Amino acid sequence: QVQLAESGGGLVQAGASLRLSCAASGRTFYRMGWFRQAPGKERAFVASINWSDGNTYYADSVKGRFTISRDNAKNTVVLQMNSLKPEDTAVYYCAARRLATIVRYDDWGQGTQVTVSS
Repeated sequence: QVQLAESGGGLVQAGASLRLSCAASGRTFYRMGWFRQAPGKERAFVASINWSDGNTYYADSVKGRFTISRDNAKNTVVLQMNSLKPEDTAVYYCAARRLATIVRYDDWGQGTQVTVSS
């Protein structure tokens, strides 16, 4: 099992930036991702990164504004969020996908609240 601990959420105004971090421990994994869940909505994919080659993937709604990166030495994934909008308000979750052959995120963090005021 992978243990995940998120940090960095908060309350900001529209147009501001926030940086979310996720520290991982416990075992190796294939890909790390960020998801978010707004009130009354389903959890949605935000961004992900392959741990070995660093390839990144983004939801259309955040392309050009959010950047995902990794620090292999620290086993940490960072989500840099710029030009935040009120519709980015959600609980953000870090997740780990253990295997390339199984399309499933196996381990989840506890979530961190991001609130963007207009």
